[in-house]
Amino acid sequence: MKVARIYLRVSTEEQDLTRQAEIEHSTRAAGYYVAGVYREKASGARADRPELLRMISDLQSGEVVVAEKIDRISRLPLAEAESLVASIRAKGAKLVVPGIVDLSELAAEADGVAKIVLEAVQEMLLKLALQIARDDYDTRRERQRQGVDLAKTAGKYAGRKSDALTHQRIIT
Repeated sequence: MKVARIYLRVSTEEQDLTRQAEIEHSTRAAGYYVAGVYREKASGARADRPELLRMISDLQSGEVVVAEKIDRISRLPLAEAESLVASIRAKGAKLVVPGIVDLSELAAEADGVAKIVLEAVQEMLLKLALQIARDDYDTRRERQRQGVDLAKTAGKYAGRKSDALTHQRIIT
């Protein structure tokens, strides 16, 4: 029996995981038993996400981790992202992300030079996807900073609204 654990993530409390819910249906339709669905509202640029860590802890050998896109798993710098993937692999599990070519079955059937080449290409594609996810994160943050700077220059940026309730609790 093929067993999967599904990881769903959005970056903020205000965002909704509903859009990613289709993954559970498509994973079952692909013939997997879904052992767990892990839902998280946290930045992908953090490695200490509780649900991600719980999922990795729950993993059993032979299972697969399914995510909507690679950036749902990680937006970490490459070395940290590779460490995260290594922790999944250390449990004997495999990461499955739609849109990333999976050559693992071909590599398993191959031998000699063909096996080495297929495994190397698979690793290169994963590294490339992880780095693209991080670059996208960095680009978004830079554009946000630029937008704030422009709004400040135009006198349209007032900053974050104060939290009167928290201020009152502090005073009390």
